[in-house]
Amino acid sequence: MLTLFHAPQSRSSRLVWLIEELGAEVDIHYCDILRGDGSGAPDPANPHPDGKVPALLHEGALVTESGAVALYLTGLHPEAGLGFAAGDPRRGRLLTWMFWASGEFEPALWSKISGAVEADPMAARRYQQATDRLIEALWDGPWLMGDAFTVADVIIGSGIGWARAHLPDSPVIDRYLERLAQRPAWQRARMRDGDPFLVGRAA
Repeated sequence: MLTLFHAPQSRSSRLVWLIEELGAEVDIHYCDILRGDGSGAPDPANPHPDGKVPALLHEGALVTESGAVALYLTGLHPEAGLGFAAGDPRRGRLLTWMFWASGEFEPALWSKISGAVEADPMAARRYQQATDRLIEALWDGPWLMGDAFTVADVIIGSGIGWARAHLPDSPVIDRYLERLAQRPAWQRARMRDGDPFLVGRAA
């Protein structure tokens, strides 16, 4: 039994999308979290040690952090083709994108959102490097791994969609988002993501 603890319109929304892409059988437990604006509150039913999302329970094993949950689920469903087996040379590149997402891309986005890019030359350089790398990869496209749509597109694509206003004007990025929005799994995930009225109610 797989259970995803998910708060609507949060970082765990990307995992709802991934579940749809994988065709995985996962129970979604809609829960509340403490949000950045001070609203919400931790859900005592949520097993995440910090009261955050996502949290995945699988036969007693707990997995947290978006990238870890995404790789875990992808590994359980190799037939979906969103990842690569150990020994496949493409796996190294995929793992690089996954860890780049949390180690470089998201911090660069937050530095832009917070205003640090305008005040700190180091933050500005990091942001420029991250956005240049992203646009270069998408220029080759159509996906981050070329012709193969992978779990990296789910993780990084969701971040791009959420933070589009804080990224450079680029038709390459806009076309990428259009391709993502045309995916049936993305459209199903939007319906399944939930809304505040579902908080605390298991799906």
